[in-house]
Amino acid sequence: MMLKHMFLLYSGKVRDVFGIGEFNGSDALLIVSTDRISCFDSVLPTAIPGKGKIVNKMSNFWFEYFKDTVPNHIITSDLREIENIPDGMRENSVIVKKAQRLNVECVVRGYLCGSAWQDYKKTGEVCGIPLPLGLKESDKLDRPVFTPATKEETGCHDRNISLDEMKNIAPDGAAEKLRDLSILIYEKAARYAETRGIIIADTKLEFGTDNGDIILIDELLTPDSSRFWDANKYMPGRPQEPLDKQFVRDYVKSKGGAENTELPGDVVKITQDKYVEIYNRIARS
Repeated sequence: MMLKHMFLLYSGKVRDVFGIGEFNGSDALLIVSTDRISCFDSVLPTAIPGKGKIVNKMSNFWFEYFKDTVPNHIITSDLREIENIPDGMRENSVIVKKAQRLNVECVVRGYLCGSAWQDYKKTGEVCGIPLPLGLKESDKLDRPVFTPATKEETGCHDRNISLDEMKNIAPDGAAEKLRDLSILIYEKAARYAETRGIIIADTKLEFGTDNGDIILIDELLTPDSSRFWDANKYMPGRPQEPLDKQFVRDYVKSKGGAENTELPGDVVKITQDKYVEIYNRIARS
């Protein structure tokens, strides 16, 4: 099988998107997960070798896991028979339907950490949502909270928004549906991860529309888009050891947070190991 053509449409922070025309009856795209890594809304100058393959495979695992819960943009993740895809891109890539992206990030938080913890310490709230008094860092919340954000271009900071503000971005009646779907996906994924000894502290989901129907797009429950912790090491009241991109965020922050921060070899290797570990623990049978 051959693609009719393949041309670069745009490069995102960590993905390259190619137009390929019609594939299996749908207007299609080829999405390549690269080894680039972003931090604080900017792409770092140092890549993480092998990261793109891990993120692509883990995302595909979750898309398959949730295919009966919510439709997604995947046409095929098996590119072995497509002759004109370069070998170096094959395991990093997926062919998807060309959906209409909804420009909002659907964030679900099940634990009090990261920016949510900083917000809570100052206000007793997370993104305007009141929480009980006396919570500690990394505490599990009574129920997950939905904290959407705008989706900005590379170099611009995403902005937390309320559900009412989200209604101005999403199609009519879609904001509540996106909230409910996001929480459903998070809770189902968290229950599965528990069986693998993993805590999913929070995650970011993205949706689009296909012929008016809401579908999952982009990536799903990867160490780029989610916080993963080892359940056996979980101890509230302090930051947790991350099995995700938080390790890189912490390093960059320790060096002043500059977007041009180079990652030394040991940080690259530890990051590689963390991505491989979380993939193996979640997705390997």
